[in-house]
Amino acid sequence: MKFEISTQDLNAIVNKIQNVVPLKPTVPIFNYFLLEAKNKELTLTASDSMIGIRCQVEANVSMEGSTVLPAKKLAQLLRELTTSAVEFSSLPHDITTVVAGSSRFKLKGIKKNDYPELPSIITADTITIEQTILKDLFHRTSFAVSRDDTRYVLTGLCLELQEGKIQCIGSDGKRLAQMHYRIPHPLSCNRQCVIPLKAVDEIMKNLGENGDVTLTFMQDKIALTMNQTFLVTKLLEGEFPDIQRVIPERCNHAISLHREEIISLLRQVMLFTSDSHHSVRFLFTNGELMLTANTADFGEGHVSMPVNYQGEKLEIAFNPEFFIGILRHCKKETVTLGLIDAYNPGTITDGELEVPLSEAAPLFIIMPMRLSPDEKF
Repeated sequence: MKFEISTQDLNAIVNKIQNVVPLKPTVPIFNYFLLEAKNKELTLTASDSMIGIRCQVEANVSMEGSTVLPAKKLAQLLRELTTSAVEFSSLPHDITTVVAGSSRFKLKGIKKNDYPELPSIITADTITIEQTILKDLFHRTSFAVSRDDTRYVLTGLCLELQEGKIQCIGSDGKRLAQMHYRIPHPLSCNRQCVIPLKAVDEIMKNLGENGDVTLTFMQDKIALTMNQTFLVTKLLEGEFPDIQRVIPERCNHAISLHREEIISLLRQVMLFTSDSHHSVRFLFTNGELMLTANTADFGEGHVSMPVNYQGEKLEIAFNPEFFIGILRHCKKETVTLGLIDAYNPGTITDGELEVPLSEAAPLFIIMPMRLSPDEKF
């Protein structure tokens, strides 16, 4: 194998795939990249026990062939090179020579036969949508996915295809993010699958601003094809919870909040929360919202803002980091907070409230925290 390639182009695809390589792989082969030079293209593949990714880039191929090289060393070497182009040539005994200007290096690799093949997708169900749409769906829901392995199925993003729409749901049991997009063409299949969060992050990294992405559904895997990139991941096993049970069918109060203003106020008052009781109390009175927090160690904070609330005094507590996280994934100037009482989940919609709530796109749910009786205004 022998080829020459732009150092910048090679760095770009190595950066795309290197995070798939696990830090401490249980199988040593996952420490390596597969390089294949053929038909004026270089193909790089990275894999672990869960995810596989393959990217292609133009190269000046003078001798077709393949090799398997240590991923971390190759990535580190490419970052240090200053030449505009780099040449690779494989020698007998799986030794690859790398030439960059006057610099010359040798990397010891292994045989291609030892590298796992990515699965075929010839007979699977597929749909195609715009890359920007899928990226937005993933971005605005994956932040709520659980990082706690004790609830395994919640450590992935639920993707559903049904009734002419594609829907994503992320939840950690304390908050939930749901968003859907209506598909203009009929679906050939109804599906529900749970994509591991690591795979979701890699997918978002590879989605671009133009063109389509094809999603291919297999029995226990999903594959995506976009921008000369093919990514396949195993799916998480288990049944994702029925989210309709936690989405309120009604709300007694729909309160408009200026998004940037309440983010600023929450950031101020959360300085007075503690690790053991990380909550901010929301007190709604006619025309006003007051946010308060206090701890014995730091003191107390009180901030307020005008709101369109009318009615009896309403007190409810939320985790401020979760609340801000939801607001960061909204786009409009105002959001609508829907409340029933101090004990039921609150709903947050981006912009004006949509009815019914289950059809809001996007819709965020945040669970209230216990109101501590010793906290006083």
